[in-house]
Amino acid sequence: MFNLADPPPDFPETPFPYYDQWLRETPVCPQPDGSFLLARHADLSSIYRDVTRYISDKKAAFAPKFGEGSPLFEHHTASLVFNDPPLHTRVRRIMTSALTPKALKRMEPGLIATVDELLDQMPDQPDLIGDFAASIPIQVIGNLLDVPMSERAALRDWSLAILGALEPTLTDAQLARGHQAVSEFKEYLQDLIARRRAHPGDPETDVLTRLIEGDDGGQLSEIELIQNCIFILNAGHETTTNLIGNGMALLCDHPQQRDLLVRNPDLIDRAVEEILRFRSPNQFGNRQTTVEVSLGGYAIPPGANLHLCIGAANRDPKAFNAPTRFEISRHPNRHLAFAGGPHVCVGLTLARMEGRIALQRFLKRFPDYAITARIHGGRIRFRGYAALCAEIAR
Repeated sequence: MFNLADPPPDFPETPFPYYDQWLRETPVCPQPDGSFLLARHADLSSIYRDVTRYISDKKAAFAPKFGEGSPLFEHHTASLVFNDPPLHTRVRRIMTSALTPKALKRMEPGLIATVDELLDQMPDQPDLIGDFAASIPIQVIGNLLDVPMSERAALRDWSLAILGALEPTLTDAQLARGHQAVSEFKEYLQDLIARRRAHPGDPETDVLTRLIEGDDGGQLSEIELIQNCIFILNAGHETTTNLIGNGMALLCDHPQQRDLLVRNPDLIDRAVEEILRFRSPNQFGNRQTTVEVSLGGYAIPPGANLHLCIGAANRDPKAFNAPTRFEISRHPNRHLAFAGGPHVCVGLTLARMEGRIALQRFLKRFPDYAITARIHGGRIRFRGYAALCAEIAR
């Protein structure tokens, strides 16, 4: 039986044959620790919508993993993604009010300028992750929180260390790096928040000022404010970097689809959705049962941890025609890359805009790029590349 805590050596880099096997044979797979791995699109969709029988709170699971009261425990139990109402409702409402269509429209010219500047500076043999994909969301989220440009250098390393701690198993070194990153990030944000309280920004464009001010429903506590600022930077960085990087790799691997997109740039929105489905930046989500539930013939007890395999659900033949085929014109495309229900990703429209602009402008400038070497990120939960070495023709 497959054990997510001790997977085969090839699983982090090539999980897809395992996903297909789960869908055929064990769409509900008990784990040695009493948790359950779920693969079916219908099961995940149902769970995401049901906030009564399935909750996001992870205090019980994270206490033994991180140590109760530790920096990582404090962060991951205070941030939006691992919380339920009322905290989830309050924080999400404030964040959503800062990411309106009007606000995103105002952001688009600056995003285009950022992408074009990166393309202008790109060397002939770039690393498409370090020189391009990873730089875009850091600047976008940095702008949202109005982080001074000179203070953004550490954000990526902090983000990678904190999100890396969500992997099913950790080494002592990874755990220590995660704790240190939260502590350093928290110390930085305490100073940034103090400066912003002294000199508030425009709450229409400055998400940090908006979070500090709160809304008619009240204000966030200092810990809630700090940890959700960390969450915004982390969630917006890692997943969008992977969306752009995975997209460039997939289009290179499927030259006919790349040529189709170059000839028909109006397909970019559907192409982004297919990239999200085919190589979901976030491969796993989690929920915990509150009552006994029946799934796949198993009676799952209350308090059980569920590993929701988004990457498998997005390959489910009962939900998608020819799901193992990368097809940029696919429609409809009801993938679960952004989860679903009340916990659907709060930044999904922003992520789509970043992916659309980055890929469209990159392809317009370098339609014949070639990827010469790849270094996979090596993670199970998050799917992406640490490096994509390439050659571009000017």
